[in-house]
Amino acid sequence: MVKAVYDKLEDGTFSGRIPSFKGIVAFGSTLRDCEEELHSTLEDWILVGLKLGHLLPVIAKINP
Repeated sequence: MVKAVYDKLEDGTFSGRIPSFKGIVAFGSTLRDCEEELHSTLEDWILVGLKLGHLLPVIAKINP
């Protein structure tokens, strides 16, 4: 989550993404909502990747 990037959109809502994880994007009406949604999306992405046997990236020397 340290590498997450957030943007405030024209309508006042927020988008978030983690550039090193392709396809992980989230939206929220507040920055906190966006952070929580991005965290949940990342967890789901990791769980699906593990279930399907995908190679996951090494982050902060953590190698799943």
